[in-house]
Amino acid sequence: MTEFILRLPAVKARTGLSRSTIYSRISSGTFVAPIKIGPHSVGWLESEVETWIELQVAASRPLAEVQR
Repeated sequence: MTEFILRLPAVKARTGLSRSTIYSRISSGTFVAPIKIGPHSVGWLESEVETWIELQVAASRPLAEVQR
């Protein structure tokens, strides 16, 4: 499986979160941490961001809706 690295604009677009919210949640441990991809750049593993999104959806749905 090919793993893609997402830069901040792509992470913002996929999650709907702002830059400051993303970094705040990273600090609090409620969002996936980025990986260093260069001396002054970071990125996020696409699979980790997608898993985070799936967990947010599952947590926001009542159990009855999930079982349908």
